[in-house]
Amino acid sequence: MLSGRNNETVPTQCSTPEERAAREAATQELLQRRERTSNDAERQALIDQVVELNLEIARGIARRFRARGAEADDLEQVACLGLVNAAHHYRLDADTPFIGFAIPSIRGEVKRYFRDCAWTVRIPRRLQEVQASIMAKLPELQQQLNRDPTRAELADYLALDVDQVEEAMAANGCFDVLSLDRTSDVNANQTLADLVAAEDDGTVDQLEAVDMLQPVLEELGPRERRILELRFVEGWTQTEIGRDVGLSQMQVSRVLRKILDDLRAKLTPTQAVAGPPSAA
Repeated sequence: MLSGRNNETVPTQCSTPEERAAREAATQELLQRRERTSNDAERQALIDQVVELNLEIARGIARRFRARGAEADDLEQVACLGLVNAAHHYRLDADTPFIGFAIPSIRGEVKRYFRDCAWTVRIPRRLQEVQASIMAKLPELQQQLNRDPTRAELADYLALDVDQVEEAMAANGCFDVLSLDRTSDVNANQTLADLVAAEDDGTVDQLEAVDMLQPVLEELGPRERRILELRFVEGWTQTEIGRDVGLSQMQVSRVLRKILDDLRAKLTPTQAVAGPPSAA
C-alpha cells in the first residue's frame, strides 16, 4: 500500500476492479499535480511516486518474459525503465487510462531489450526483424493450413524470399541460454528444469489484458457491455444477440465492429503518442 494525498492508502498490488480504479485515480492525481508545478524537484518527486505506485505492473510484465533466457534482474530493470518513460510521456488529455498507456510501453521496452541486447551471437537487424515477423505470423498461417507451413509457404505469406526465411530460422535460438540445472529464483531447492511447464500458461496474459481493458470497458454503455458479454463470454451468435437486445444481425455486427475499433484505438496508439524516450 502507498500513502496518498489526505493520508489515504492506495493499493500497489491490485486484484479487484475497485483497487485498480483507486490506483488509476491516484496516478492521475499525481500526474495532474506534476503538470501544475514548475518546480523541477517536485516534478521529479511526483514522477517517482507514480512509478512506485505502478511498480507491480512492470514487475508482472518482467515475470512474463523470464522464460526466454534473460536474467530476471535485468528484465525487471528494463521493465521499470519502460514504466518511467511511460510516466514521463503520458498525456493527461489522452483518452487512454495510464495503465493502458503504460503496459504497451513497458512491453515494448522489454521486447527492444531482447531485440538489441539479449543475443549470445549478434545477427543483423534485418534477420532479427524477419524473426519477429515469423513469430507474429506463423500461428496465423498454421491455423489457416491446419498444419505447419513449408518455408516456401511461409516466405510467400510474409512476402519474403525463401532465403531470407531460411536465414532467419537458422539464426533462431541466439538468445542467452540458461542452464536447466540453475537454481530457481523462487525456491532454492528447485532447479529451472523442475519448473518447466508442460504447456504455456496464459494466466499472466489474461491478467494484463484485464488490467488494460477494465478502465476502457467502464466507459461503454449498458447495451454495448451486454453485447460484448453475450458475444465473447457466452458465445452467442450475432442473430441471438440481436433478438436479446432488439437489433438486427447486421446492426449487431456494426455495433461490435465499432466497439472493437474504439477499444483498439484506445489501447494501441500509445507508442506513436509516446514518441522517443527522453530524460524529461
